[in-house]
Amino acid sequence: MNKLLATVAVIGSMSFATSASADEYATITAVKPNYQNVQVPRYRTDCRVNQVPIYGNVQGGQASTGDTVLGAIIGGAIGNQVGNGSGKDAATVLGAIIGADVANKRATQQQQIIGYREEQTCNNVTYYETQEEIKNYTIRYEWRGIQGSTFTYNNYRVGDRIPVEVTVRAK
Repeated sequence: MNKLLATVAVIGSMSFATSASADEYATITAVKPNYQNVQVPRYRTDCRVNQVPIYGNVQGGQASTGDTVLGAIIGGAIGNQVGNGSGKDAATVLGAIIGADVANKRATQQQQIIGYREEQTCNNVTYYETQEEIKNYTIRYEWRGIQGSTFTYNNYRVGDRIPVEVTVRAK
């Protein structure tokens, strides 16, 4: 009985272990590239010419009376500190005259725009350009009169042969 059971087990396992397997090839009948849009960074340098002001001292108008009087008072006070005895009065008067003159000259010498010079400034600019690139390929194939299609990343040509896997299932 043990021999019978062992024989049945060996025959049963052989029938499940054996399967028909053969390399099958289909022929490519059409190839269509599929595209997608991508944003590609590009770079350029933008330059422009700017007008830059040039400042200089120019002779202006008279100082206001208040500025002149204030300059004379400050100059007189400083001159009063410098002089001694009878020279003190002379130093005070001289300080007042110099103070008024400085106030007047300060008002007449003004910083103003006296001209312009051209200066070029450049900036690096990044912009994006839409570009079309191949995403994948749709291929049509035929195997023993049966037609099919699929997507692939390989760039096949019409007439190329590709390996296919054929599965048969019972209902």
